[in-house]
Amino acid sequence: MEGEMKNLVKVWISILASLCYCHFIASKIPKGNLRLLSLLPIIFLFTIIPLFLSYVLPIGITFLFISWLCNFKLLLFAFGRGPLYSDPPKSLLHFILTASLPIKISQHQDYPYAKTPKLPLNWPTKVLISAILVSLHDHKDLVSTKILVLVYSCLTYFLIDIVFGVSNAIVRAMLGLELVAPSNEPYLSTSLQDFWSRRWDLMVSDILRDTIYNPIRWYCGKVLGADWAPLPAVLVAFLVSGLMHELLFFYIARVSPSWEMTSYFVLHGVCVVVEFCVKRTSVGKWRLHWTVAAPLTVGFVLATAMWLFFPPLVRNGVTVRAIEECKALLDFVKNLSHKIF
Repeated sequence: MEGEMKNLVKVWISILASLCYCHFIASKIPKGNLRLLSLLPIIFLFTIIPLFLSYVLPIGITFLFISWLCNFKLLLFAFGRGPLYSDPPKSLLHFILTASLPIKISQHQDYPYAKTPKLPLNWPTKVLISAILVSLHDHKDLVSTKILVLVYSCLTYFLIDIVFGVSNAIVRAMLGLELVAPSNEPYLSTSLQDFWSRRWDLMVSDILRDTIYNPIRWYCGKVLGADWAPLPAVLVAFLVSGLMHELLFFYIARVSPSWEMTSYFVLHGVCVVVEFCVKRTSVGKWRLHWTVAAPLTVGFVLATAMWLFFPPLVRNGVTVRAIEECKALLDFVKNLSHKIF
């Protein structure tokens, strides 16, 4: 663990130095291909930087924050777009926090659904539930595989929400900004489109929308027309998401990809397209009540995750490693709290 902490410090020092270069040098280059060329070495470094780590949680967080989200933000920044671009330019601190953390400044008109949660789960509750689920894993021999995968699904949601929530709290404390919540009660989703675009992991959804969906939709609009352009754009966005998850799996497990994760996201992309077509052809005819639609949606997400998403993680021991790291982290927090209080 001590060696991993040293590697993690080195990795994040490299990230901070690279972002300083982007702020002071690359930002002075005219936007367009020249700025993109100046950013390519940083994008390459950020892509391979998880290889310098060996633990599941540090790799996962660094990949998600830097290799995926930050790299996509830098691609937008190269062409004078995205959260890193502003006129006048952001301060260095603002630039680094926006680039390296999964945050988005709240725009109420963009998120009219961000109301009081129907099932409010605050941080202590999420941490408590996560601790219970981690403890449950110690008795995995007594529960079925399906229940175990359900535990992994819940832990994935809580861990992502907690990590993203911590990022929001850090930025809110340092910059005083009002930020968008990392998710919006995905367990209440009434459709796959609702789940993926408006409820689950909103930072990833936003960055995929800006870097993949919107450009593809604009290009296809000239060929297919505005009515049908969203369909190929959705498919490409889900394909890119699947490939990024496959790359993350490779970094964590260091084994050849099985492409099950990519298949999971491609399947959901196809289902979202079908859902879109059904809704368009049945406007005003009928719609399932949310008490029926929500269980069907969440059930489909979980069932397909059990089939395609989690098996490669379980086969290669990634879930067990992640659980053990969570237990070690909980023990560290417990010991630290005892020392403080």
